[in-house]
Amino acid sequence: MPLTHLLYLHGFRSSPASAKARRMAQWAAEQTGLLFDCPQLPPSPLEAMALMQERVRDWPAEGAAVVGSSLGGFYATALAEQPAHRGWRVGLLNPAVDPARDLARHIGTQTAWHDPTLQFDFTAAHVEELRRLAPPPLLRQPLRYYAVIAKGDELLDWREMLARYAGCDGELLEGSDHALSDFENQLPGLARHLLG
Repeated sequence: MPLTHLLYLHGFRSSPASAKARRMAQWAAEQTGLLFDCPQLPPSPLEAMALMQERVRDWPAEGAAVVGSSLGGFYATALAEQPAHRGWRVGLLNPAVDPARDLARHIGTQTAWHDPTLQFDFTAAHVEELRRLAPPPLLRQPLRYYAVIAKGDELLDWREMLARYAGCDGELLEGSDHALSDFENQLPGLARHLLG
């Protein structure tokens, strides 16, 4: 089934202005008849999930896909494992595996990467929300997933990502970084997966 709808989910402290989000928007615009959505996600994980569900409420059970980077990869997995979205294809870019653990040390006032004037409070309640949102340990239909994992990721452990997404299609990069500064090189493989 052709790809008709694509949702992109940015990471923690990121936004639709990130390099990868903008590149995915450009790629989507080059595809005929593809609806692309990349919302600004709120700090609250439960509010973020509610926003995602509202945005995709009328999307088809097949012919849709979600791509997530870092924390967005965690959200993409949680969304894709819900019954209504189990026909979706999934792209993951250095996906967070246990953000409740990893982000617990970031409680406090945070600034947005792409606009330091934007600040938000990240709280212990948000960490608990992440725990509640954790998708099941075993993925349904792992071949729906395409994971780009960089050994050079300075924030997340590539071994943990690789173990979490074992059995999924994708690329394991020898170097690179958390932001996937060389994303242009990974886009063709991701695009092939999304287009089926």
